[in-house]
Amino acid sequence: MNLREGDSVVTPLGELKLTDVHPAFDWHEIARLALASRLMDEMEETELVPQGYVTYQFSARGHELGQLLISQLLDRPLDAASVYYRSRPFMLGSGFTLVEAFVSDMARAGGVSDGRDVGVVFNMPRRGRALVLPMAGDVGSQLTPAAGWAQAIRYRVAQLGEAEADGSIAVVFLGDGTVAANGFWSALTIATTLQLPLLFVVEDNGYAISVEGPAQTPGANIAANLASFTNLAVWDGSGTVPAETAVLIHNAVTHVRAGGGPGLLRLTVPRLSGHSSVDNQAYKSEEERQAESARDPIPALRAYLTNHEAMSEKAWDDLVEATRVEVEAARDAALAQPQPEPGEVTRFVWSEPDAPQQVGGLMGEGIEVAGGTAVPNPSDPRRINMIEAIRRTLDVELALNPRCLVFGEDVGYKGGVHAATLGLQKKFGAGRVFDTSLNEEGIIGRATGMAYAGLVPVPEIQFRKYADPATEQINNCGTIRWRTANRFAAPIVVRIPGGYRKIGDPWHSVTSEIVFAHQPGWYLAFPSNAADAAGLLRAALRGNDPVIFFEHRAMLDAAWARRPYPGDDYVLPFGRADILQTGEDLTIVTWGAMVERCEMAVQETGAAIELIDLRTIVPWDKTAVLNSVRKTARCLIVHEDIGLGGFGAEIAATIVGEAFLDLDAPVERMTTPSVPIPFNTGLMDAVVPTVTQIRRAVEELLAF
Repeated sequence: MNLREGDSVVTPLGELKLTDVHPAFDWHEIARLALASRLMDEMEETELVPQGYVTYQFSARGHELGQLLISQLLDRPLDAASVYYRSRPFMLGSGFTLVEAFVSDMARAGGVSDGRDVGVVFNMPRRGRALVLPMAGDVGSQLTPAAGWAQAIRYRVAQLGEAEADGSIAVVFLGDGTVAANGFWSALTIATTLQLPLLFVVEDNGYAISVEGPAQTPGANIAANLASFTNLAVWDGSGTVPAETAVLIHNAVTHVRAGGGPGLLRLTVPRLSGHSSVDNQAYKSEEERQAESARDPIPALRAYLTNHEAMSEKAWDDLVEATRVEVEAARDAALAQPQPEPGEVTRFVWSEPDAPQQVGGLMGEGIEVAGGTAVPNPSDPRRINMIEAIRRTLDVELALNPRCLVFGEDVGYKGGVHAATLGLQKKFGAGRVFDTSLNEEGIIGRATGMAYAGLVPVPEIQFRKYADPATEQINNCGTIRWRTANRFAAPIVVRIPGGYRKIGDPWHSVTSEIVFAHQPGWYLAFPSNAADAAGLLRAALRGNDPVIFFEHRAMLDAAWARRPYPGDDYVLPFGRADILQTGEDLTIVTWGAMVERCEMAVQETGAAIELIDLRTIVPWDKTAVLNSVRKTARCLIVHEDIGLGGFGAEIAATIVGEAFLDLDAPVERMTTPSVPIPFNTGLMDAVVPTVTQIRRAVEELLAF
């Protein structure tokens, strides 16, 4: 259905009665909340921002009507919405209180993030209507998590047999500027290829800050451009004419809820305020501003309700006054709310056993996470390679946990480009082990949305360098728990192979673990052998925090990395280093493929060297390293990543800061120089630390 503003909807707009519109709409509530939203925006713009109580304000003036109508239709058990910074009316319609809204914008305790995030970066557990997925401040980042939630609805019905979830949908709101973002096209591809119950709602106000619509999409109408997009129903019309807007929204939601596949609803609306409180809209002419004011949905709503005898003029005026009193009381209550407690600001970066999140992962569903043993129990002395250890661990955990699912590019029938998932799709089915479109932003974003819905997603990124397009989603996923003050979490396990192999190149041989270590909220595993890979992967899959699980390409089938499988219950705790050999002359700290090379170098020296394999970078075993250095008085740190800003610098700084008086020599690092990994084997050996180079560094440090 493609309607444009002014077109007929079923009957001429002037003849439509309230009874012609979906009876579920509570027009009195819509009027009250539209007025409340408008009064709040005006109060913030004219009073609270100038007085300094609100420092960063985003107005929804002009956007109220469609959001409130949609909010009333999202009442199924797994209905969810992914919103953006102009979505406060929808939040109010979904159960967000006026006090909470003011408190959030004032960055006080008790808001959406307890003052940790911008007040319009929304999230909200379910309150009878839609659950609101945690959004981020990045434009377009709300889309692929919504696709993930929609796919989780399908999964919970088909794989977990939850019939009550059937008919639930996801809705994602966005502005017209966002239709140019990567997240939009990624989510659109996911939703249409999989026919997911996802409704895209584009609130088109003609401007992305000051950039006009024609610079975002040809012709400035994404609905027209997508009219022939396969597997996508499209609606296009006014978001300010009550009868038309209501019919459009009812038809769109009904279509998606009935299993018709994804839809896109474009609602044209005016943006009656600047992009934010610091935008004076000088780029708009007076004629444009007057034209926008003429399309204000509040006067249109009043006229519609009074003309159709749903409300008298006096009743409307009384409602305006009552709402004003309510908004003023909410403002005063918010001003009385305390400031956030500074001593709590570092809490909830990580999960806490006694304080589970409200939404997300197994813990958010009230499901007890399986335990395990930290003692290996191999039943077969046969040494297996790391690939087999990873595959076997995934196999065991998929069988144990029906909410666990594995996906990525080529992980299905092919079994992954590294064969780590070979045979898993055949055993568990394409609903649990499946291929995705070639879009890493979509892989990680959808995994985040699935985790919100109580699943345990295990996405694979084929090579470390390929994770770069997903940087935004990775960053945001790690901070969800902190940004929502423990309301939400997304414990996903991202498997990423990388590093050199027999040859290198700038695209497939990257490690760059420091990038992940620098992102708050992510655990980072870096196993060097098969047994550690099994134990750490199982710890990640049974944990309650997001994990980057790095699989070094050189060790996937290396003879040195082969170990007996440590058992189906073996869980290796993060932050526990492995001391491969003890000694008193020198400490070597390393991880990944460099562990083997360091061991070979140590054997060539004949010195009493303590060799430490960190096994995990976040957290890293600081205690083991400091205890060793205090004993040996010398330390060499070896890693494959470049030295400039590498993780070895963090270790060195810690040693100098906490064990300086125990040192007899400078802390040294052996790393890759600041160049990409070359393709030519000889050039690669000149870059990546070799056994000979490590041995020489050891000898120089021993002789210091």
